[in-house]
Amino acid sequence: MADNVYELRSKAADSEKITVNLGFIDLGRMDLLVRDGFYANRADFIRMAIRNRLERHEEVVRESVVRRRLTLGLSHYTRKDLEAACDAGAPIHIQVLGLASIAGDVTPELARAAIASVEVLGAFQASPAVKAALSDRMS
Repeated sequence: MADNVYELRSKAADSEKITVNLGFIDLGRMDLLVRDGFYANRADFIRMAIRNRLERHEEVVRESVVRRRLTLGLSHYTRKDLEAACDAGAPIHIQVLGLASIAGDVTPELARAAIASVEVLGAFQASPAVKAALSDRMS
């Protein structure tokens, strides 16, 4: 790599890619709406359709979040957070609806010592080694 090339900023993913299988007629109807200018592209249509369905069930989701005691949004666990949990003898129960992430400098041993359980509805970001170390604690 050239000496004058620098990464300006590292960008963490703010979304997760999924694959959706659609029937040909539904796909054609979606393309028609895109072509007629109702949506910018297929992805825009799919995002809007998902948002509309989630809004329709907003109250049910809110009640479930409260019942399950989930943290809503982004939760990031640093090495310092996990060391503090170990020192206090109080293992962490990660319960997140959104994105839960564990810092890159967290070792698998520290993760196992500090994290009692992981329940993430959304995305869970951690090193492959940390994910492997916590695999029996993830639901």
